[in-house]
Amino acid sequence: MSTTSSDPLVALGALPGVNDAVDSVRKAVDRVYGHRVMRRRSNEVTAEAALRGARGSAALSGADWNLEEVRRRTDFSGDGEARVVGAALRLTAEAGQLLSIWRQSPLRVLARLHLVAAGSAAPEDAVGRPRLAGEPVDEPLIEAPLPDADEVAGRLDGLSRIILSGSEAPALVTAAVVHGELLALRPFGSHNGLVARTAERIVLIGSGLDPKSICPAEVGHAEQGRAAYVAAFDGYLSGTPDGMAAWITHCGRAAELGVRESTAVCEALQRGAA
Repeated sequence: MSTTSSDPLVALGALPGVNDAVDSVRKAVDRVYGHRVMRRRSNEVTAEAALRGARGSAALSGADWNLEEVRRRTDFSGDGEARVVGAALRLTAEAGQLLSIWRQSPLRVLARLHLVAAGSAAPEDAVGRPRLAGEPVDEPLIEAPLPDADEVAGRLDGLSRIILSGSEAPALVTAAVVHGELLALRPFGSHNGLVARTAERIVLIGSGLDPKSICPAEVGHAEQGRAAYVAAFDGYLSGTPDGMAAWITHCGRAAELGVRESTAVCEALQRGAA
């Protein structure tokens, strides 16, 4: 993140195309919140959005399962893909419980998210803390150079300070930066993509943009495809205005596709088909 504003997130919000993306997401969210089903059955929409969001996040981490398989399964302790899907489901369930802590201690929340994601699959002394110098990282989708442990610590501290300062930037911008920065740092030994996308979800919920958590951006990230996700993330890594704008607008499109998914859920509930 390299801008000249005292609030770097506000400066990013002024980049060409970003304001249009922010407006488009806000209008889409307002439309689905105004759906008549939301007045009576919002809890059902929230539950379905969580399931679909977890499926989408797992797909980006290499476990591209059919939605009905995710819905049907109860045991996720088997092979690597099953563990990824299980981790994504656990993270989605945990996200809503951490909003108040996020506002006070983002780093504590990130540690908790990694603990939840890793479960018993990682060594106990490597879970829930940023990696140390020389420790490996398992994140097959992201092949960018890995920052060293000192840089990770410094940038995590900077990200935490930005969040705690209460930026006036739009929620989409903050969520995209949190997501992108965690992908860039890969602060944990595993599950960084899942944690980054869950942190994006927490920002969107906690900001008030999506308080009922019915707009799963993870669905949209998966729908746009892994190649598009990595290409947009390369823009974030570049730190250039065009690259940053491309990443934020990509995240905006993901949120809109998540809205479209939940709108379809609302329509199905209205017809009595779900």
